[in-house]
Amino acid sequence: MDISTSNTADDNAATPTFMQDMRIIGLIGFAHFFSHFYILLLPPLFPILKQVFGVSYTELGLLMTAFSAATGVSQIPIGFLVDKLGGRALLIGGLAVEGLAFAAMGFFPSYWTVLMLMMVAGVANGVYHPADYAILSASVSESRMGRAFSLHTFTGFLGFAVVPTTILFLSATFGWQMGLVICGAAGVATAALLMVFARQLRDEKSISKSAKEEDPEQATTSDGMNLLLSRPILMCLAFFTLISLASVGINSFLISALNILHGVTISDATLALTGYMVGTTIGILLGGFVADRTRHHNVVAAICFVITGIMITIVGAVHLPTLAIITLMSVQGVMHGLIMPSRDMIVRSVTPIGSTGKVFGFVSTGFSVGGMIAPLIFGSILDHSTPDMMFYAMAAIMAVSVVSVFTSGRR
Repeated sequence: MDISTSNTADDNAATPTFMQDMRIIGLIGFAHFFSHFYILLLPPLFPILKQVFGVSYTELGLLMTAFSAATGVSQIPIGFLVDKLGGRALLIGGLAVEGLAFAAMGFFPSYWTVLMLMMVAGVANGVYHPADYAILSASVSESRMGRAFSLHTFTGFLGFAVVPTTILFLSATFGWQMGLVICGAAGVATAALLMVFARQLRDEKSISKSAKEEDPEQATTSDGMNLLLSRPILMCLAFFTLISLASVGINSFLISALNILHGVTISDATLALTGYMVGTTIGILLGGFVADRTRHHNVVAAICFVITGIMITIVGAVHLPTLAIITLMSVQGVMHGLIMPSRDMIVRSVTPIGSTGKVFGFVSTGFSVGGMIAPLIFGSILDHSTPDMMFYAMAAIMAVSVVSVFTSGRR
């Protein structure tokens, strides 16, 4: 299978201006913000919901499992629909449906109703990655594509960052039900805003049609599971899964591991995790500029993986002062963030025109896979082995990731 034709902007269209690109990136980023915002909207309310619904934390956890499973299952078929129908309508519709689902939770406050609505919201959440990347790839000029992917990822992290404070403030001010209604309505309003500017959000569908007219062989590489099961795309899936494994492991167990291994206080260990997250955000923004200035995205990712692998090994093997641990974890966060725009550019470089939706929908399931198995792996290590093994396991993941980025980068 020839998958050497990568996505590019439509040659027949005028190159977008800087302001046009920023407007498109802003609109898609705004939608992506709500994707991540809605993912963590309920957990801050769990202490309240536990009393209101009279359920256990395990049952509340099932709400999040249902949401994640629905997203993971829906992303691939939605990716096919994005390539066939275009991403604009699906993105707007998905955002509106997800907003309505969370608003409905405020109007119908029962556990089983919320569980069903979480599954609806999860399916709607599966729209974002296939549609976002397809629209950005078709709408933004090639010279700013790295920064487009960078800001897209950044807005998602921003959604994670603001949701706890937002929903707790709304809950304290208006009650938790009205808080959910307000947050849901904000998503619906954003969908309406996207409708106003819908014409500026180009669909890759038209570009794909032109490409197939020029090169009939594109028709055979642009659809079907054969593309998704090709070696480069499978390696991209592995790449996404490995990144998810490492980040979920650090986010979930770094505080516990530092406390057990080095006797770092919970507050200082939390500061180390905060430094990692802040560093990641900074790295994401810097990574967009790096990605726009090089074609060797796999080299950028590999260098960052090597550096993070060495640093995480040092944290696990050497008893360091607390300040040194915080510094190392902060630098690791920067390196992790730098990878992300290059990660997206690697996938784009091996994706044929007209297949961005299905490919990004497919490889993004690696996030769900990593999110499901990482807690089990690292939790088991902390339960049954010495805590330093957790850091060595992460370093091993970094080493395997180096192999995956060079393999997935081959055309």
